[in-house]
Amino acid sequence: MFKNNEGYADATAGLAMSRIMKEYRQQQKKRYADKNRRKVYVASRYAEDVGRNTAAAITYCRRVISEGYMPVASHLLYPQMLCDSDPGERELGLSFGLALLRMCDEVWVFGEVSSGMAREIEEAKRLKKPLRYFEEVDA
Repeated sequence: MFKNNEGYADATAGLAMSRIMKEYRQQQKKRYADKNRRKVYVASRYAEDVGRNTAAAITYCRRVISEGYMPVASHLLYPQMLCDSDPGERELGLSFGLALLRMCDEVWVFGEVSSGMAREIEEAKRLKKPLRYFEEVDA
């Protein structure tokens, strides 16, 4: 039983608090339901025309989301903190991406395959991850 500031039982406030907490728990369940979504590693081009390729990758991620999955696109994350034109940092970013790929349920490949994407495809095959191929879109 809910008690007020003075320590007396307060059924009305108790009922209100109970409803608020029930609504809160339902919102939390919805919020964390995404942890059960299958994770899809998004492989698409990044280098060369970075602006165009970044926009395309975002489009691909939105497609993954619209189909009910959780996208993982390492090439949208690591170039923000590592220099893609520095071979050592590029290699580090690729290795981080491959580590994320291992945690995914499948790999979706978009467009023409670059050298970095080829490594991701090779790793997916080695890990026996399902691969799906899609045509490139104009972003």
